[in-house]
Amino acid sequence: MIATILVALIALLHLYIMVLEMFLWTTPRARKAFGLTPELAAQTKALAANQGLYNGFLAAGLIWSLLYPLPGFAWQLAMFFLTCVAVAGIFGAVTASRKIVFIQTVPAVLAMLALMFV
Repeated sequence: MIATILVALIALLHLYIMVLEMFLWTTPRARKAFGLTPELAAQTKALAANQGLYNGFLAAGLIWSLLYPLPGFAWQLAMFFLTCVAVAGIFGAVTASRKIVFIQTVPAVLAMLALMFV
């Protein structure tokens, strides 16, 4: 149950990030979340939308893992997409902001650990 909740929360987080990046990038909320000036947000809007799409794919994969009827394959799906989230968090921490590791990687690893003990 804990593993399922963690996977669902991470999926919701990535849906939220997708919305911020694809649709709200230039709003005060997104600019604050990503530390952007209005000018930089305007200049990077297309890049952010592309990035948001990838976050949407991560969320879709995690949701797929929650809905798939065969537990063994659902587990594999969850582990694959959580690994993708964890790696994306590490890459983001190295290239953008160290706080990303706490927002993406740590929750993904915790969910993976929870799944291993199911």
